[in-house]
Amino acid sequence: MAEVRDGVDALDRELVGLIAKRARYMEAAARIKPDRNAVRDEWRIEDVVSKVKAEASRVGLSLDIAEPVWRELVERSIAYEFQIWDKTR
Repeated sequence: MAEVRDGVDALDRELVGLIAKRARYMEAAARIKPDRNAVRDEWRIEDVVSKVKAEASRVGLSLDIAEPVWRELVERSIAYEFQIWDKTR
C-alpha cells in the first residue's frame, strides 16, 4: 500500500505543477482581455470540457471523474482570472 500511496503522492506533485502552469496562462489571459465581460466565455468552457472528455475517453479515464473535475478547475480558473483582471485595472 505504501508504494501505491507514494505513486499517488508523486502524481499529485506533478498535477500541482501543471495546475500552477495553467494558472500562469490565466494570469496572462486576464492581462490581455480588454474588458471584464470577456473573462467568462461560455463557448470556451464547453470547448475545453469537450476536448477533455475526448482525451479522457481516449486514455480510458471515466467521464464521471474527468468532466466534474475539469468543470470545477475551469470555474476556479475563471474566478482566479477575475481576481487578476480586477487587480490589474
